[in-house]
Amino acid sequence: MPTPLERLRENIARVFLGNPEGVDRVICALLARGHLLIEDVPGVGKTILATALARSIDCSFSRIQLTPDLLPSDVLGVSVFDRATGEFEFKRGPIFANIVLADEVNRTPPRTQAALLEAMNEATVSIDGRTLTLEPPFMVIATQNPFDFEGTYLLPENQLDRFLMRISLGYPTPDQEASILDLRPAGEAMHALAPVLHKAEVLAMQQAVDGVRLDRSLLDYIVSFASATREHPGVQVGLSPRGSLALAQAARATAFYRGRDYAIPEDILDNVGAVCAHRVILRGSGPASSALSTLTSILETVPSPI
Repeated sequence: MPTPLERLRENIARVFLGNPEGVDRVICALLARGHLLIEDVPGVGKTILATALARSIDCSFSRIQLTPDLLPSDVLGVSVFDRATGEFEFKRGPIFANIVLADEVNRTPPRTQAALLEAMNEATVSIDGRTLTLEPPFMVIATQNPFDFEGTYLLPENQLDRFLMRISLGYPTPDQEASILDLRPAGEAMHALAPVLHKAEVLAMQQAVDGVRLDRSLLDYIVSFASATREHPGVQVGLSPRGSLALAQAARATAFYRGRDYAIPEDILDNVGAVCAHRVILRGSGPASSALSTLTSILETVPSPI
């Protein structure tokens, strides 16, 4: 009998026929209680992957189509005066869901992007002098087109830092693309997708991830790597302690996803690109691939924990 995670992976793969690593990443981000940024050109399945995850879990889901005219209140909600009671009633916005798909996040102005910050970092929303808690599990999956596309805004560093991972899906293989043309997954196949996990199962797995063992040697390895990024001459801003925490939590989630209750060095190494590349700032501008190659070269200077 398949495990809950195997059921989840198989269910998502029924409609997302592209890069299998994308399925692994979105599940690991969920297990780690993290948010995911999917950056790629239009039409490679970013929205399908995010929607498939949401439909595979029996919990609330909302989609925010981020546009240039979107206001923060369109995301968080707004207070409306009720003439019958003579009081203001708060109408919750789409951020009040377990899985939130923020589609094309870099097409909306920075002011509206900032409305997501508190929710993503604290799982709370402050409005009208009140602080409202978002119900767990809470995960934002944002998609964006490359920043040099027309009509896009750069995500500020503090916004990028709220994402546990940033990934790119790439183009499908010829066989995968032929299957996409045959299935047309955005249509009936997506609507027919049914939940395979309950909310309580997700919460239990997230708690189990927190218990995955990371030996002191692995913690020291992460700290040494983070320190090396701060001292590298080609890096203007290195990995912060928040980034180190994210790398450790992603390693725990990866170990759990792979069926272990302890992490190994490969669990860390496999997450460096997705977790760290968007958190460092190089001296001078460059694509994400430049950040990844710089981090790879830094890893070669850090002694292995084993």
